[in-house]
Parts: sequence; structure tokens; C-alpha cells
Amino acid sequence: MVLTPTERVQAAEEAVRELKEALGGVGVVFPSLDVERVSAAGSYGLPLVDLGRCNLDTALRLAAVLHERATGA
Repeated sequence: MVLTPTERVQAAEEAVRELKEALGGVGVVFPSLDVERVSAAGSYGLPLVDLGRCNLDTALRLAAVLHERATGA
């Protein structure tokens, strides 16, 4: 299935919304999480999600959540 440019951007924006919600649910916030606009403008493949930069506290919080999930804690 080939998506139109509008559908590509909408799909990427929905993915970002879902990721923000999921991360927020475990106390992790990436302030600059967004659709990578250059990739969204293209016509090949799906747009990229730019996780952006985060501070040390956010990185450690994410690592803790991932570790807990991996160990089943």
C-alpha cells in the first residue's frame, strides 16, 4: 500500500502521539520528540520519528523503565 504525503505525515504524527503517551505513562518525557520533517516530506518509506535530545534525568529514567521491563520487575 502506498500512502499519500498527507497520510504519511498523519501516520507519523499518530505514532508520535502514541509514543508520547506511552512514555508519559511511565514517567518519561522527551521534550523534543516529534516527526522528523525532512523525512516526512519525502516519498519513499515512512517518515522518521525524531526522539530528540533529553537531559540526564530523562535518560536515566528511561534506562530504569527499560531495565524493569526487561527483568520483569
